[in-house]
Amino acid sequence: MPGKRYRVDLSAHMAECDANYLRVMKLFPALRDEDVSEFGVALGEHPYQVRLTVLERGPYTTLIELRHLPGGPWNLEPRLAVRLYHDAQSAEVVEFHGARHFRPSYAYPNQRMHLPDEKAQVNRFLGEFLSMCLANGIALSALAPAG
Repeated sequence: MPGKRYRVDLSAHMAECDANYLRVMKLFPALRDEDVSEFGVALGEHPYQVRLTVLERGPYTTLIELRHLPGGPWNLEPRLAVRLYHDAQSAEVVEFHGARHFRPSYAYPNQRMHLPDEKAQVNRFLGEFLSMCLANGIALSALAPAG
């Protein structure tokens, strides 16, 4: 419909960010004490390694980078920076493949071709990626060739 503007569903966005915080904490339970967490993910015949790295720690927040290491099953390797808000127990994507500072909504079309709900979509992607890691995660030793 021409002229119809996208409206942010703030409660759905916050629910996604809160669920993502819990997912990150399950995947990286030693987040407050350690700088890196690595694990394998097995998807069919393509196991690969995921690394969560602490980039910055503050009294109430932690900034982490989530990426899977080269050789994964996708041409595009997910690389996200995620800010964890410990007091609110919420996590939000702050960078996705070099794109930063997402607005709640965008007019469409726009110069960078962001979708109207780009911010919601990158946070939803984070949730789906973390859920996939939780469902298919394996110890790194399972990735090592037998020999």
